[in-house]
Amino acid sequence: VHWQYMKQYSLLPDQTVQPLPRPETAQHILNFHDGEDQVIDSDLMDPPDLRLNHEMMIVDRMAKREIRRLEAEVSKWQIVVEQVTGQPTADFDNQTLAVMRGRLVRYLMRSREISVGRTTADITVDVDLSLEGPATKVSRKQAIIKLTNSGEFHIANEGKRPVMVNGAAVVMGEVAKLANNTVV
Repeated sequence: VHWQYMKQYSLLPDQTVQPLPRPETAQHILNFHDGEDQVIDSDLMDPPDLRLNHEMMIVDRMAKREIRRLEAEVSKWQIVVEQVTGQPTADFDNQTLAVMRGRLVRYLMRSREISVGRTTADITVDVDLSLEGPATKVSRKQAIIKLTNSGEFHIANEGKRPVMVNGAAVVMGEVAKLANNTVV
């Protein structure tokens, strides 16, 4: 309480105000503009922090990598959302070249070449067969489906195990033509 009274009556030592200079002494009173003119901008800038710049570069690179990974997974999540909601979208739009239906999931082919297999932490495929159920016997890169210039679809087996196309085995390195309603 005593400090508050002392402060109220300006009795504290840090509350003393210096008297203003008198005009007859020729001392100039500085205003804000005068003080701003005396400040040198280059003295205010911190030197570049190389560690911080390096860390920011690494964080930026990791963020971009994560964005690319998430963009690659968007189609998978769209499939899962359609499966959960039970409201499928139209099979074909102006970007869809073919539709592949699994037991649980529907895959839209939107590029001229897609990879089929099992997604892992290291390898990402366009058609992830592990979404259909246990896929331990499916290679990470099992097959490639291509749309040729003539408008035909072909499947090339790149996995160790054969791919069955309408009941016929397509072994590693072989190619088979895919017709409408082909069972793979």
